[in-house]
This record gives sequence, C-alpha cells and structure tokens, in this order.
Amino acid sequence: MSKSFEVGLLSLGDLLPDPNTGQIRSESDRHRTLVDQASVLAEQIGMHAVHLGEHHGSAYQLSAPAVVLAAIGERTERLRLSTGVTLLANLDPFRVAEDYSTLDARRVDAGTRGNRCRPWQLLCTYVRDLRPGSGEEPNPLQRSPRTAARSLHKENVHADGMRPLNGETSRPRPFGELPVWVGGGSSSRTVDLAARLGCPLMLPSVFAPPAAFVSVVERYREQWQLAGHPGEPTVGACCHMHVAPDAAQAIKRFRVWFENYWAWVQRLIQDYTPKAQSLPFDYESIINGPAIVGSPAAVVDRISSNVEVLGLDRTIFMLDLGGIPDDVLFPTLELLGSDVLPQLPLAPIAA
Repeated sequence: MSKSFEVGLLSLGDLLPDPNTGQIRSESDRHRTLVDQASVLAEQIGMHAVHLGEHHGSAYQLSAPAVVLAAIGERTERLRLSTGVTLLANLDPFRVAEDYSTLDARRVDAGTRGNRCRPWQLLCTYVRDLRPGSGEEPNPLQRSPRTAARSLHKENVHADGMRPLNGETSRPRPFGELPVWVGGGSSSRTVDLAARLGCPLMLPSVFAPPAAFVSVVERYREQWQLAGHPGEPTVGACCHMHVAPDAAQAIKRFRVWFENYWAWVQRLIQDYTPKAQSLPFDYESIINGPAIVGSPAAVVDRISSNVEVLGLDRTIFMLDLGGIPDDVLFPTLELLGSDVLPQLPLAPIAA
C-alpha cells in the first residue's frame, strides 16, 4: 500500500461502570483523561488529529467539545483539533463559527452532523418545525452546515432560516483555512450535501464493515466532480480499536469492555427510539467487521486494508469506550505508537 494517510483519536467521552470492578470514574477524571490521552500521548506517538464528540443528556460526558479541545490545544503544538461531531442542527451555526474560529490556530477542523434525537428537545427552539414520520429531512439539517461553512469562510454572510443572516460577519475570523467535515453516509442526502459544499466526508464506519461504504464513497466522489470542485475530495473513517502484544489477549480483554458498552448503547437507543429493535451482541462479527482488535501485525493489516478499500485520507480510532482505565488505555496507545504506526505510510505532520 503506497497511499499516505492521517491517523487520529476519536472519543465520545462515554462514562460507564468498569465491568471488571464495578467502579466508575468521576466526571472530572474522565475529562482529564481526554486531555491527557490527546496532549500527552497522541501527539507524542505521531498522530495527526484528535476528534471529540458532542452529546447531551446521556452518559456521554462530552457536551462542549470546543472547551476540551482548547485545553488540548494549549498542551500540544501540531495535533489537529476536531469534533466528531458538532451537532450543528441543534445549535446556532453562527455561534458555532465564532467558537471554532476562537479555538483555531491553523490546526482546527470542524465536524458537523444533523441530529433528530433528544438534543432537539434539550437545546433547540426549532423543534416545532420537525415533522416526525414525514420522511422529509428538516430544513435545519440542511441549512446549518451550509450556514456555518459560509460564516467560517466568508464575510458579510447572507442566509435564510430560523435565524437569518443579513450581511453579518463572525468574529474572530479563522486564523487559516478551517475544514468543515460532514459526518454521514447512511443517507445519500448527507453525502450529496458534503459534495455540494466541497466538504470532507467522515463515514459512520463504526456501524458496518468497510465494504458496506464503498458505494457511498463512489457516490461522494461522483457528486464532488459534478459540483465542479477542483482536486480530489477527502474521505475519513472511524472504528473501535484495541491492540495488545498478543492477539488472544487483545480479543479477550476488549470483549469485556465492548459487551458492557454494547448493552448500554442498546438501552440508550431504546430510550431515544422506543420502537427500535434491540440488536444481539455478536462479538465475532464486530471484530471481523467494523472494529479492529488484535496484535500489532494484525492491526497494521486491518488498517491498511480499510484504507485501500475506501481510499481513506484519515482514519480515527476509538480506544477508550466506556472510560477504560488509564493503566490499560495508555499502554495501548504507547503500543500503537511503537509497533503499529511506524509500519504505516502516514502522511507528514504539518509543523
């Protein structure tokens, strides 16, 4: 494999009781680990980026990713600071532009995605405009990424919507070019939106094997060309990952954490969407499909295969699901840095 690509961390900040001890970390300790694993280790082992998620009203602890990314930014020099993702449909896109321009030091990416779930009720005054069951995408899901991208890249912005812009300019202006990733791939409308806007696409590849997204990437590239953008589009993917010196050790150790996480996610889905069907836990299908678990050599092979199948420019790894203790998480990151990343054709890290 000759294609160079970027690697990064992804964390959603989920906080669950340790399935081995029953103990649960404090919320402040969970946030401190997010900063430490990124600023102390991710940059040190040669990663390109850190992506932090955004959730509200659940055991996911990350509700203000820009704040945590600012702490990481103060302790790093080269690591790109990104979200995974910002729930733009629930927020004021003009304010989002202000927040991430304030954070920017020529190494910020913004990730966006619409959301129909509980955050609408918690945060958004637009809930009256949703039409459940209509089969139509609510307008804010389409307008918010467009408005945020315009506010970041242009001055004197005009935009319609619930909160129209009439020539306003967000301040401060970004220090440099600020990429706006669109997270999606389960809907062709999301893919088409990313292509029309000229935005990088981050696939929801924690849910299915890479092969399931081949047609998605093909459509994205076709729509990118139809939109008349110069150059090639940027594609990213994410996955759960665990590496240990021995494959059997990695598979056995991660199973306990993943099964605990899976059970919690199923309860969360039922809470958000009561009619959704609970899915059985099939660990073998998971580690042979969307997740990467094994020895360093096996992990290198799986990463290389995913990059080749999808033509990835960035792949990001979730290693800390549920709040795995630091005495497990940090050695895992160190092993990733010593025995995996040097075997991959990584892109140069910008100074």
